Amino acid sequence: MADVLERDPILAELSDAARAAISRLEIHAILDSTNSYLLAGAQAGWPSGVVCLAEQQHAGRGRRGRSWLTPFAAGLALSLLWRFSVPATALSGLSLATGIAVARTLEAIGVEGVGLKWPNDVWWQQRKLGGILLESSLLNGEFHVVAGIGLNIDLPRTSANAIDQPWVDLREICGAALPSRNRLAAVLISNLCETFLRFAQGGFADLTQDWARFDRITGRPVRLYLPQGSVTGIARGVDASGALLLEGADGRLIPYLGGEVSVRIEA
Repeated sequence: MADVLERDPILAELSDAARAAISRLEIHAILDSTNSYLLAGAQAGWPSGVVCLAEQQHAGRGRRGRSWLTPFAAGLALSLLWRFSVPATALSGLSLATGIAVARTLEAIGVEGVGLKWPNDVWWQQRKLGGILLESSLLNGEFHVVAGIGLNIDLPRTSANAIDQPWVDLREICGAALPSRNRLAAVLISNLCETFLRFAQGGFADLTQDWARFDRITGRPVRLYLPQGSVTGIARGVDASGALLLEGADGRLIPYLGGEVSVRIEA
């Protein structure tokens, strides 16, 4: 089992920008969901910069209502509440920006070959290492976002049998060089804060080159699952809003934004 999360070691390793941006850091033994906890806090008027971590979630969520497995101290379940003064329309691509922050974090702790599968999966050698769920709301004219990140660190093989896709954890990737969860949390919080501050100034357009570096589906045939059905084509990167550019059989590029869109790599 991995080490237990502790508040002081995490705070001690935060970057200066993150230390200034974080208003509160909470660590819980068990929660239903770190995202649900912060969404309720946002409705209660909590300030921007609240971070919540849980050793175990019994109702963790992924996109499209999927559950997210979080055995005790075997992963990293982290959510960040952030309030934006810009209109909601200016936040397109924020989920992708969050993915960039996660990928940078993994690189910083020594993981080589980390990639991103649009719009929200963290990959290593085409296996899922982590996922991202952004949830948002408008209250009293102010838009807030809760960014939830789940990373597999040292999953018990018996528990992981419930995962319905190829997966990997940091124990397999790093072996004896597996970093402490406290260091991982500190680097992730720092990258999230710095990326969100940058996003608030320039939007996703300033991060498109960063996305391209981690993108693992460009040039490959994919199927997009939409609420009204599915479409196939060749992934051709993303535009300045973070929309996936899909090349159809006629050669036209059509942008698809996130939300209820998911991607399956075609054989």
